[in-house]
Amino acid sequence: MTQVVASRVTRRTVGVIADGAFKVLLAAVCIAGAAPLGRLLGTPAWLMVAAGAALLIGGGIEIGYTRSRSMRTYTQLMIAYDSGWVLTALTGFMVARQGSSAGGEVWMGYQTAAPVLFAALLVAAAPTRLDSAPHTEGAAR
Repeated sequence: MTQVVASRVTRRTVGVIADGAFKVLLAAVCIAGAAPLGRLLGTPAWLMVAAGAALLIGGGIEIGYTRSRSMRTYTQLMIAYDSGWVLTALTGFMVARQGSSAGGEVWMGYQTAAPVLFAALLVAAAPTRLDSAPHTEGAAR
């Protein structure tokens, strides 16, 4: 008898894929619009391209590891990433409001470093067990 194994797609899984897709879309915008967005944000075009490349790598790895990493790991990493994103955006805004041109560089610097760190932590995380056997701590194999 053939056993069919259906993958279980939850709202969390869809959320992880959407988060990764957003990073990939933002990467395309950063790369395609590097010069005009760089002028708008007060950052060099190379930083926009670097941020785009980092976002592309981070988003691709995020989507690619969806089935092999636990949703708990994803949730923790996404909370940390998004919290840093908000704090950095606020910091960049406050710096720009003070009249400094470094606000955009602060924010785009985060967009360059954080996706790479996110991806590295995701790759380093323990893989999810794919077999159907129940997992018991310390059980002999």
